[in-house]
Amino acid sequence: MVESGRLRTTALGFLGAVAAFAVAIWVIGPHEIYGALVMSQPTILVAIVGVAACWLTAWGLSLRTVLDALDAPVPASTAVLVFASATFANNVTPFGQAGGEPVSALLISRASDREYETGLAAIASVDALNFVPSIGLALVGLGYFATTITFGTDLTLAAGAVVAFAAVLVVGAVLGWRYRYRIEHGVVATLAPLVRRTAEALPRVSPPEPDALEARIEEFFAAVERVATSPRKLALALLFSTIGWVGLATSLWLSLYALGYTVPLAVVLVAIPAGAMASITPLPGGLGGVAAVLGALVDGTTVGISVATIAAAVLIHRGATYVLPTMVGGGVAAVLVDQ
Repeated sequence: MVESGRLRTTALGFLGAVAAFAVAIWVIGPHEIYGALVMSQPTILVAIVGVAACWLTAWGLSLRTVLDALDAPVPASTAVLVFASATFANNVTPFGQAGGEPVSALLISRASDREYETGLAAIASVDALNFVPSIGLALVGLGYFATTITFGTDLTLAAGAVVAFAAVLVVGAVLGWRYRYRIEHGVVATLAPLVRRTAEALPRVSPPEPDALEARIEEFFAAVERVATSPRKLALALLFSTIGWVGLATSLWLSLYALGYTVPLAVVLVAIPAGAMASITPLPGGLGGVAAVLGALVDGTTVGISVATIAAAVLIHRGATYVLPTMVGGGVAAVLVDQ
């Protein structure tokens, strides 16, 4: 019954992804998009897949670094494959990372042979660390635009979102670290009764003992604190994260170049992080929101590129960065779940 539920969820996720692509293509015009796609250069398309693999590898190494900080070392190849499976979980569940993290934590704990709380702390730490270089790269891109062009509506909204997100990130990190023990106690006091009542309401499910539940929640916070107090590991993880973001930006830049257009690097430096913020949409992997934001920002910062061409470039980019980890990660996830 559990396996059939996982299969049903995965199938619905893929159907949602296909539907999002279909709606985007229908709105813009399938003939126009097809006309742009057939003009693409095959050798560059192959390069885009290679760049997507580099992105996935870099973020997999970031996960490996975080697991090292948690005393749960895994080989580099294993970390990359496990991160691919975590990305697969994000891609087939609603709300992107927010929806996929519980599944990702399970996959990481299976691969590293550690407790579930360690896996959850690892993927949560990687996701949090990934926001730092993305905001930095976006601010660099916005700084370039501020000196070269007049901000339109789309770019103004993007700039406001990036700045606001950066402020929230900094304030949240400072306050979260300063009051981490108070937050831990508050989470324990809130979640423990809630989990017990939920377990009591479910048939054939035994409610966990209060002390055991509190210990597991406290173990998660202790794991997060171990990562936060490892400066060398943090710096290395941030370096891999930055390399990954540059890889994603390069993928989008090459997608436009494959269609015969060269855009300033600042365009993709802003579009990629802003698109990532849209991954919280209810569609699997935030697919529809990411594509819409990427298309709007590229359109708002470039001149002489048709909407159909931009849509084709976004489809190429998302095809490489969505399909590759979904195909590879899906197989890895199936193996880990069966362990």
